[in-house]
Parts: sequence; structure tokens; C-alpha cells
Amino acid sequence: MSDRRRAAGLLALSALAGIVGAGVFLAVAEVAALVVARESSPILAVGSFVIDIVPQPLKELAISTFGEYDKIALLLGLALAVVVASAVAGVLQYLRPPLGVIAFGVAAALSIAAIVTRQGASELAWLPPLLGAVAGSAVLVLAVGRLRRWAAAAQAPETLTDSSSRPESIDRRRFFQIIGVAGAGALIVGIAARATNVAVSSIAAVRKALRLPEPRSTVTVPEGAEFDIPGLSPLYTPNADFYRVDTALTVPAIDPSAWRLTIDGMVGERVELSFDDLVGMGLDEYSITLTCVSNEVGGDLLGTAKWLGVPVRDVLALAGPQAGADMVLSRSIDGFTASTPLEALTDAGRDAILAVAMNGEPLPLEHGFPVRMVVPGLYGYVSATKWLTELKVTTFAADEAYWTPRGYSAQAPIKFSSRLDTPRTGEPVAAGAVVLAGVAWAQTVGIERVEVKVDDGDWQRATLSSAVNDDTWVQWFLEWDAAEGSHDITVRAVDRAGELQVEERAPIAPDGSSGWQRTLVRVT
Repeated sequence: MSDRRRAAGLLALSALAGIVGAGVFLAVAEVAALVVARESSPILAVGSFVIDIVPQPLKELAISTFGEYDKIALLLGLALAVVVASAVAGVLQYLRPPLGVIAFGVAAALSIAAIVTRQGASELAWLPPLLGAVAGSAVLVLAVGRLRRWAAAAQAPETLTDSSSRPESIDRRRFFQIIGVAGAGALIVGIAARATNVAVSSIAAVRKALRLPEPRSTVTVPEGAEFDIPGLSPLYTPNADFYRVDTALTVPAIDPSAWRLTIDGMVGERVELSFDDLVGMGLDEYSITLTCVSNEVGGDLLGTAKWLGVPVRDVLALAGPQAGADMVLSRSIDGFTASTPLEALTDAGRDAILAVAMNGEPLPLEHGFPVRMVVPGLYGYVSATKWLTELKVTTFAADEAYWTPRGYSAQAPIKFSSRLDTPRTGEPVAAGAVVLAGVAWAQTVGIERVEVKVDDGDWQRATLSSAVNDDTWVQWFLEWDAAEGSHDITVRAVDRAGELQVEERAPIAPDGSSGWQRTLVRVT
């Protein structure tokens, strides 16, 4: 074997040693996290830190590119980065020891910094990454040490006839034994620890067993509220299909029996409520459409559900907000905060609620179990806090929420809009009778009419479904005699205040997109 090929092979093996060492690092950290601090998984902590510091344009790019799979894409990207960085650390340890160990130490320091700065970090949250770094470094030193001895023995004169007894052969076997045992152990232990961590923290069984009181009132769905048109969004979005956009890399696990809500700040009396206290105030059912500020014109980051909950104004009244307050800073268990105008939460005409159920079942884990906020007419980032733990009565001048310093408006009323659901771009339709259909929403105000234009023709008034209420989207349809060719379909809405949907296009930041949706439909 040529010296160049031998050198390349040794570098490749040193990179493998670095990757295995990193695997041991993560596996030991997962086991330690299981024992002392379940929030201390290094890769999840660093991932959450990355979510926090990524600039707003990159966040929007990730959401628009990967949608609800943006966090999976982030984890895959982090995993790739870990593999590359650990391979480099292995090569450094071989060429210039102890640089590889120093690289593992830097990784541990970054992990600890990401973990201990998270909301709710425990006193021992720093320990798992430290133990992981020590174990990973030990494997790296042992493996690379054997590799260096193997390389040195290969250069020495051969004095033994039995090749299996040569120092080169012994060190080669020892190297692969270290790599094999450490790699397999890290894989098995790491996966088992992560699975156990998830199982321990999972409250899926608790949620399944939870029985909520019967609501004092239910939503009445009028006749004609839902059209049976293929491709049209249903009146109520199934929980499994409901959009999810939040900052939590992993879904928080909160046992309702341990959940507490604190109401403090500019209040007459600090109040703490248990889950039983909250549901004991009486539950009512509400029909509300939620919209994400990241929803593009024609996008699908919105949905409608029947929510079971308690009015926020009733909860705030227990503490007695003081004069001068104009904002409530709601906080999630993962540290996310939202700034909601106090007026929107205390308005007797607006159904702002603390929700505990969604479409007839306790809130899904990923949608805020056990308690989340739902506020009609405001984008989610200023109102729809999941995994709610605190309501701080304050002012916009004194406090700011998670997204405000990241380029978004502190207050964000939803811009009413309309959407064409069917037919979709890229799905040709046959010439003749075609049904154009979609949804329109103007929370707290309601939709008066939807108008559709084909190419440069006149605006035509669509048929609306019967409105459940002003907080719920409506469906619409228009029958169209479609001729062969490509056609531009434009849709717009008018709300019950007589306002026409804004035609001018606006980006997502700082307070939501706007514009009429125009869709190219090909007729064959």
C-alpha cells in the first residue's frame, strides 16, 4: 500500500473514531438526562437555541420550505453537522492531540450554555453534557491512541513471522474492538435512553384517560354551514390536519395534575390556578378559526376547530388588573411569550379563551395540552400561547414578547382574506362545468361576500355557506363554464363592515401578508 493511501486510510479511521466518540458523548448525555434533568439532551437544547437565534427571514424560509416538518429538517441538519464536526475532531486528535478533546470540550460548553439558559432549566441541567463530553473524550483518546500506535508499528521493521502477533496487528484489532464496542453501545444505549426519556415524559396516557366536565353550552352549526364539494376544506379542520407552527423543538409534556397557571404583574392580587380550578370555573364550547402570521396569500397555515374553554376575562378578573395596564404577556413552559392587548382579552364581545379541548377531545399534545390560549382576530404569535403557565398583566412599554425583537409587530390583528381551494394550480380540469370553491375569514367581523374573477372578466358573486359565527371561516363556491386553455382565477372578499380585502401584496413580516390570491388553472 502506498504511503499516500495509507495516510488517507488512517485519517478516515480517525474520523470514524471521532464520530463514535460523539455517539458516546450523546448516548451518555441522554442517560444522564434521564436521571437528573430530562430537558438536558444536548442536540435538542442546541436545536432549540438555534430556533431562537435564527434571523426572521430564515425562519420564514424554513416554514415556507418545510412547513410543519421544519423541526425535522432542523434536527436532520444538526445531525449532519454533528457527524461532520465529530469527524473533524477525530482527525484533529490524530494529527494534533489534544485538539480533538478540546473540540469535544467546546461542544460540551456550547451545549451547557444552550441548556442552562432555557426557561425552567433545573439545577443539574449542566451535568449531562459534561458527563457525555468526558465519556466521549475518553473513547476518542483510546481509539486514536491505538490508531497512532498501529500507524507507528506499521512503519517499524518486521521482526515476527506470525502476522497476528505483530504489534501492528494487535493495535489494529484493539482499535476496531474499541470502535465496535463503543459504537454499538452508544447506538443501543442512546436509542434506549431517548426512547425511555420520551416514554417517561410522555403524558399521552394521562391525556387519553382525562375526562372533562360537560360544557355548559355548545356551538350550534346552522343548516348550510358546510358544502359537500371535493377539494374544499371542511368546516372543521381535523386535529391531525391542523397546522402547527411554534418554537418548541420537542413537544412539552405537562401532567394536568401538576399544571399551574400564575396570574401576576399589575394586578390587585396574585392568583395561582390548578387545572381543576380552571375547569371548575365552567366550560363552554366555541367555534374559532386560527391563523398563523406566517400564512402566505393562499396558504394553509390556518384552521378551524371547536374549542372547549374558559373566558380569559373571567380568569383575569380573579386577579384584578390595575389601571394603566394595556398588555398581557402570556408565557409557555418552553419560554415562549406572546403580547396580547389587555382590551382584547377583557372585551365581553370577544371570545378569548383558555382552551382545554379541541374538536371534542382534550387538546392534542402538540397543540398545547393541557391548556392554551385561543383569541379570535389576532395572529397566533401574539395570542395563541400553547402549554400556558403564566399570564403577566403589564404594558407594551415595559415588556416585549418573543417575536417582537425579531422583527414582528407587538400587536397583530388578523388581516381578513380569502382562498381558492379547488381547483389547484397544476391540477388540470376538464372543459365544461367546473366548481370553484374555497374559504374566507374575517374573525370578529365576519364575511359579507366573496367575489371571483376569471381572467379579465367581471367580478362574480360566489355563494356563501351559512356562517357559524363571525369568528369562523365560511365556505364559498361559484359554478364556472370553463373553456379550454389556461385561465387566471382571482378571489377577494368583503367583510361585514363593508371593507374590501386589500389587493396590494405585503410580506409576512412584520404583521402578516395581504393580497388577492390569483391562481392559474389549466382546462383541457
